[in-house]
Amino acid sequence: MMTSRVPKLLLLASTCSLAVSCGDSASSGGGAYPRDRDLRLNQMQVLGSHNSYHIEPQPALFSLLLAFSEPLAKSFEYTHPPLEEQFAMQGIRQIELDVFADPDGGLYANRAGQRAATGDGASGVPQLDQPGLKVLHVQDIDFETTCVRLVECLTNVRRWSDANPGHAPLMILIEAKDDPIPDPVNLGFVTPLPIDAAQLDGLDAEIRSVFSPERMITPDDVRGRRDTLAQAVLEDGWPTLGESRGKVLFALDNGGEKKAAYTAGHPSLRGRVLFTSAEPGEDEAAFVKLNDPLGDGARIRELVSLGLIVRTRADGDTLEARSGDTTKRDAALASGAQFVSTDYPVPDRAFGTGYFVEIPGGMPARCNPVSAPPECAPSDIENPAALGR
Repeated sequence: MMTSRVPKLLLLASTCSLAVSCGDSASSGGGAYPRDRDLRLNQMQVLGSHNSYHIEPQPALFSLLLAFSEPLAKSFEYTHPPLEEQFAMQGIRQIELDVFADPDGGLYANRAGQRAATGDGASGVPQLDQPGLKVLHVQDIDFETTCVRLVECLTNVRRWSDANPGHAPLMILIEAKDDPIPDPVNLGFVTPLPIDAAQLDGLDAEIRSVFSPERMITPDDVRGRRDTLAQAVLEDGWPTLGESRGKVLFALDNGGEKKAAYTAGHPSLRGRVLFTSAEPGEDEAAFVKLNDPLGDGARIRELVSLGLIVRTRADGDTLEARSGDTTKRDAALASGAQFVSTDYPVPDRAFGTGYFVEIPGGMPARCNPVSAPPECAPSDIENPAALGR
């Protein structure tokens, strides 16, 4: 049984997360991280949060959803703290943001589900009237969020990163959404704008408006002089931790038409910000999303052994938290996936099972159980006492 690391992280965060002196410099190859020139980005394993912005629906709307569909309502029953708190207090090093196009602003400012539940659909959130990508889960019915605009969410990430320049690299997984939802009783649900090539260009532009090139790890950085990203990952490997520390990388959750639109005209993701999920054999193969560690555990280990980065999930739809079943969690951690995502990075109280996920050893990160060399220690990846320098 893993023990909670929360008190330790709370103590360290209180003393180290605001750029206070907490140890030696995290410079590459020396100080707090003497193995930064040897260890690579793909040789770590860290914890991620799923739908990292998410707050469960307010009671009136939740009751309405529960009456309509109990499984649907229950899948929304989880809440994350603000992003900076997740990084500082919970050891989260990968987040997920869902985005909807709203170039003129105001498209999601009046909420049909809320109107049906309370008689008033007005959000009272000024940021929703501003143009730009919006961050929410499902329009009209599951929209509560700790940060409303993508630029706002990313600014919060950058602020924490600025205060903690020695952190292990952060990954931000973005899902671009445009699916309508059924409206069987004509509540007036909004129809999202299609996510096309222009909107995906806008996604890159919004990211670049917050993070400068030197703060990001992009496909161009990894590919270098190789013809394809896949060739670079297999033959040269990922950047070292020394080259990655204090930076962020982005990945696109979507496959299918949205992935095709994002890669069109950008062979091997030239000029793009986000990595896309791609299997070996594709020019873009560097990152793979495999959300089922029970069914895909062997495949994840194979891909990690080849040098690819994998994101998987330890739980979903509140099922494991309600039952206390840790089978999927344990498989995810053992698989070697570098990013293990959960809705429960601290012990669950809501369902009485105490279910939660942590990186074994109680650190924000550990050496990857599949790809890291045996002499690697968790503090080589990230030492909480060295943050803030």
